[in-house]
Amino acid sequence: MHPPPIPSLLLRALTAFGLGGLLVLAFAPFSQGWLALPLITILLHLWRNTPGMRAAATIGYAFGLGLMGFGVLWLRISIDQFGGVAAPLGLLFTLLFITVVATYFALAGASLHWLGGTRDTPWRLWLGAPLAWLGTELLRAWLFTGFPWLSLGYSQIDLPLAGFAPLFGVFGVGALLVLSAGLLLTWRQGWPLLALILLWGSGSLLGRIDWTESTEMPVPVALVQGNVPQREKWQSKQFQPSIEHYLELSGQAPAARLVIWPETAIAAFDDEVEDTLLRPLDQRMRDEGRDLLTGIVVRHPDGHYYNAMIGLGASGRQQYFKRHLVPFGEYLPLTPLLRPLLDFLRIPMSDFSTDPSAGPVLHLAGHMVGVNICYEDAFGHEITATLPQAAFLINISNDAWFGDSLAPHQHMEIARMRARESGRWLLRATNTGISAVIDDRGRVRARSPQFAPALLQAKVVPRRGSTPYVRWHDAPLWALVVISSLWLRWRQNRTV
Repeated sequence: MHPPPIPSLLLRALTAFGLGGLLVLAFAPFSQGWLALPLITILLHLWRNTPGMRAAATIGYAFGLGLMGFGVLWLRISIDQFGGVAAPLGLLFTLLFITVVATYFALAGASLHWLGGTRDTPWRLWLGAPLAWLGTELLRAWLFTGFPWLSLGYSQIDLPLAGFAPLFGVFGVGALLVLSAGLLLTWRQGWPLLALILLWGSGSLLGRIDWTESTEMPVPVALVQGNVPQREKWQSKQFQPSIEHYLELSGQAPAARLVIWPETAIAAFDDEVEDTLLRPLDQRMRDEGRDLLTGIVVRHPDGHYYNAMIGLGASGRQQYFKRHLVPFGEYLPLTPLLRPLLDFLRIPMSDFSTDPSAGPVLHLAGHMVGVNICYEDAFGHEITATLPQAAFLINISNDAWFGDSLAPHQHMEIARMRARESGRWLLRATNTGISAVIDDRGRVRARSPQFAPALLQAKVVPRRGSTPYVRWHDAPLWALVVISSLWLRWRQNRTV
C-alpha cells in the first residue's frame, strides 16, 4: 500500500497551514506533545512528494504561518493594549512579524530540497530533514538577536525525547523529533520502526540519569507575585501600595533566606528611591540575615537606563543588567531609520541600554546563583554561560504584558526546558504569573495561580556539575549542520 497522491500545491499549502496551527496544541498550555510526531510526519510527507525548491519553500512557509499565526498572536496585546496603538494597527504589526518569522520554515523546506535534491531516498528523511530543521531553528535563535519561541523541542518536555535535552539542548530534541517522523514515514522497511522504538527508549533511559549532584542542604526561598495590573504599575499613586503589598507578602515568609520579587517590581528609577526605599530595605534585610532580589530600572548619570535586578541584604549590594533586550520592546534596532516607529508606538521604557560588565552570576543565600530577566531564558546557550558556577537559576519576568494569553504558559514551558538542559533548579518570579519552582529535571514543584497575589515558599536544592549541553552549548549542533550538509551535497553530486 502506497501513500495517497499529493493534490495541488494550493491544497498542500493549506494542509501545511493547518498542520502548523494544530502544532500549537503540542505546546503549553495544551501540552499535547504527542501530537507533534504525527503532524511533523505529515509535513515531511508533503515535502517528500513536492518537486521543486520553490514549492517546498511554499509549503514550509504555509506551515510557519499556521504555527506562528496561532502560536504568537498574543504579541498584539503588548502593542495595542499597552503600546497605545489602535487595535487594528496592533494586529497589523503582529501579522507582519508573523509573516517574517514564517520565512524560517520556508527556508527549512528549501534546505531539505537542496540537501536531498529530487531523489526520494530514505536518507533524505533520516538525515536531510533533521538537518534542515535543526539548521533553521539554530538560525532563528541567532539571526537579528533571535526569536526561538515555539522551537519544536519544547513540545517534548514531558515525553521521552526530553531525556536528550541535557546532551543536545532543545534544538537537538527538536531534530530528533523530526528524525522520528522520518523513521515513522518509512516504517514499511521494517528496521526504521525498531530504530524509532530504540530512540524513544533511549530518551526514556537518559531521562533517569542524574547529570548533576546536590551539594548542600536545601535553601528556603520565597517567590512573591504581586499581581499589580500592567496599566497601573507605573502610575505614581500605585507605587507605595505596591511596595507595601510586596513587603506584606514577604513578611509572611520569615524563614526564607532568599526572597525574590519580579521584574520591575519596584516601578521606579533606582536613583529616585535610593534614600527612601533601597537603603532602608537593604538594612532591614541585613538585620534579618537574608537576601532580597528584585527587579528595578537602574539609571546612570549619563541618562542611560537598564532593566536590572538588584540584590539587597546579608550578601551585600549586587546588581545585574539585562543583556538580551527585546527588539522594539526594549530597544530599537536601526535607530536612525526606525526612530519614528518607536515614537509612534509609544511603548513605555523602550530604550534600554546594556552593560556586559554586570555579570549574570550573583552571590545570594550562601551560593552562586545564575540570574536572568524575562525573555533571556529563551536562549539556552546564554543561560548555560552562568554554569557550572551557579548552584541554581533565577528568572524574573513580567508576563503581564501579554495578558490572559498563551504566552505565560509557553514561557513557563521554556523555563522548564532550561532547568532540564542545565541540571539545575530554577526559580521563576513573575508579576501576574506563572511563578514557579522547577527542579533539575524540569518538573514543577510549586506554581502560583495567574492574576492573583501569591507567595510561593519552597526549598531549592543547590547542585553542582555540568551536563554535556552546559559544556558544549550549541557548538556541536552547528558543526553537525555544516559538516553533514556539505557531505550530503557532495554525496548527491557524486550520484548525479
